[in-house]
Amino acid sequence: MLSFFSSLFPTSYFLPGWLTPDANPVHSLLQGLVGACGISVLCSLIRLHLFLEEESWSEKNDTWSQKTPSHQNRTTTGLVGKLQFLFVAGTLAVVGSRVASLVVLEFCLRAISGLVTAGPESKKFVQQLLIQSQFSLGCALTCSLHFLHEGASQRWLSLLLAAALSWFLARQATLLLHHVLSLYKLHSSQRYCGICIGLLASGRRLQPCLCRSMIITFCVAVVAAVSVINQHFLSATEALRFWTPLTICYTLLVVYMQADEQHRTPGGQAVLNTVVVRLGGLMVLMLTVGRWADVLHILMCFLGEASCLIPTKDLLDAALSQGEEDYTHYTKRDHQRRPQTQEKQHRR
Repeated sequence: MLSFFSSLFPTSYFLPGWLTPDANPVHSLLQGLVGACGISVLCSLIRLHLFLEEESWSEKNDTWSQKTPSHQNRTTTGLVGKLQFLFVAGTLAVVGSRVASLVVLEFCLRAISGLVTAGPESKKFVQQLLIQSQFSLGCALTCSLHFLHEGASQRWLSLLLAAALSWFLARQATLLLHHVLSLYKLHSSQRYCGICIGLLASGRRLQPCLCRSMIITFCVAVVAAVSVINQHFLSATEALRFWTPLTICYTLLVVYMQADEQHRTPGGQAVLNTVVVRLGGLMVLMLTVGRWADVLHILMCFLGEASCLIPTKDLLDAALSQGEEDYTHYTKRDHQRRPQTQEKQHRR
């Protein structure tokens, strides 16, 4: 049955060699569905975390209780959300495993260098990084699935089960988000909903658990990415000819982006500019040492990044405002502690 559906897709008889897909289209479609579901789960959990953070601030400061969080009014639901989900899944299905591996390696290098240079603003950087990692997470999932299921006799069945499980998790995360956004204030005050009481007691653990899950996912994806890229080379000389400019390009790109981010306040437009710089550098590299199919897939990555970041610009703005408020609260508390410590030293 699978061979029948695969025969319906165009083959090399109708397309040039560089446009012929490397993998089975059905396998690529199922992998794209898993990646899109992973992005959906990530967005739901980020929105849930920001909502819980703002609710905790509203309890400490009464002036916040009258303000409605901006990211609650822009949750992508209904037809728009479904179209966005299908578009992201289709983009991840079209993007080949090789370009997905390059996107994963670039994101991991950028994340590590950013965490090293973040300093005291590491919390704000982590929140921004989680929001910016949506399409990279989808590429990590598709790349890992391609690596883990390679050579399996019933690969389509395993991918079908993975797609069904990921869709179930995405659906549950969306239902949890809608439940909390609409009923959290009532249920947490009345204390009769187990979900809301659990989030009230341990809601601050949500972001650390999410970060640990992302670290595990990208660690597996890095191993898969290196293996996938090395499969395209027949000798060590060809691999060295590819990895040397790739490493230099990645290093220069990360250094430029870190220096640029230190001289400006990151926002929605700045994030989109960063995506253009990142993928533009990869495109120049692929024009030098890659194939025409890689260039086409990088162009598809532009659309995938835009489809993930543009609908979630409100999340980035909320994370930035929350980081600024945390910083002002920290400075005020530090100024209040200094006179007390000076008085104690004078008394001694």
